[in-house]
Amino acid sequence: MQIVVAGLDFLQIEVRRIARLPVRCCASKSALENILSVPKQEESIRQYAPLVSVNKVEQELLLVHQPDQPEKPRVLRVAIIGSPNAGKSTLSNQLLGRKIFPVSSKVHTTRCQAQGVITEGEIQIVLLDTPGLTTAAKGKRHNLEKSLLVDPWDSVKEANLVLVLVDVSDHWNRYNLSLEVLKCLSQNSHVPAVLVLNKVDLLKSKGLLLDLTIELTEGMVNGKKLKIKSKVKSLAQSTQGDCGAMEAGHLPEKEPGSRDVHAAPVCQADGQIGAQETVAESGAEPAPKQHRGNQHLKHKQGWPHFREVFMLSAVDGDEVETLKHYLLSQAQPGPWDYHSTVLTDQSPQQLCINLIREKLLEILPQEVPYSITQSTEMWEEGPSGELRILQNLTVVKKNHAKMLIGTGGQVIGKVAREAGQDLMNIFLCDVHLKLCVKVKK
Repeated sequence: MQIVVAGLDFLQIEVRRIARLPVRCCASKSALENILSVPKQEESIRQYAPLVSVNKVEQELLLVHQPDQPEKPRVLRVAIIGSPNAGKSTLSNQLLGRKIFPVSSKVHTTRCQAQGVITEGEIQIVLLDTPGLTTAAKGKRHNLEKSLLVDPWDSVKEANLVLVLVDVSDHWNRYNLSLEVLKCLSQNSHVPAVLVLNKVDLLKSKGLLLDLTIELTEGMVNGKKLKIKSKVKSLAQSTQGDCGAMEAGHLPEKEPGSRDVHAAPVCQADGQIGAQETVAESGAEPAPKQHRGNQHLKHKQGWPHFREVFMLSAVDGDEVETLKHYLLSQAQPGPWDYHSTVLTDQSPQQLCINLIREKLLEILPQEVPYSITQSTEMWEEGPSGELRILQNLTVVKKNHAKMLIGTGGQVIGKVAREAGQDLMNIFLCDVHLKLCVKVKK
């Protein structure tokens, strides 16, 4: 039986429509240009993303609607993988130009695979946003859903390109790809992969990015040995940090959490490389055939078969436009998967559940948000086009309910306000959101 601890029917958060839409501008120069201080190019403005219908039936019909194929359609399916909390959903949102995937500093915010769609001209990119790769042992220990273990692997099998995201601010794990990521790459070596170094804005030394690139690629990108332009030498001398150590042919000291390897590559500083590339010439050598078992991967910390390397800050949008242009250039001839007006394959109700859950994860402490069950009791459009939502939040302990409600309803009020704002930005309409807290017995 369920007992209502706090109905909170008085709590109604109305988010007013914003008459002026924001315009996002992103620099078009590459990550390496930032490091080498190449003059800034002109800025480009992103086009607006399609809106999402508040009507579930309309959204479902749109998903099965015959795509409006252009004369020469091109398509690219991109799987974004990485360790939990690497910033995969944040990057997906930036690429799409609108927030449709939940983002939180806590792990396992994304619970199952969801798709975002970018359509520009004759090109369609389908982003496969996935949960962070984790082990079966951790899944059993923390009682994780099956989707958290299976969906990342399934996404790579569906993809034409894999983006491997690495959090460079993670001092414990930034010098090596996780064993689960290496397994996924090894078992799907036929799928081209690109390395994306994320959260570069949190690094004090840009020279460290060059060291990380060497480590995580084993000194090989696109089948060629990495060669850093001689201009890096002046940067190394000025920083007198990690980049200088790499210039001398030495690798940085191992940080806690990094795996040992038998041999380490040495970067050649006298080679030449284009300012907008972090790789050598084209002509990638084929990835090795899949080995039986994964024992050989335990002594590896990088993947020598990446096609490209990008450095960006997904949370601020830095360099995301450069990555987007690259993805558009990689699209291959083929029919679109969706109509050009589709932004995501998620239902409006699922979008709402995910965004409320994001706020619960961010605001509530420790294990509390993971034990909350969400259910949508009311979802209707008002006479003026506003969206009215009533969602029940069921907890297992009374003290959890007290924490969720907060003094005078302050906590639950903050959840409703922030979630309502995000929903308004997705649906582009006024949103009336009520949250009801219950305890399960």
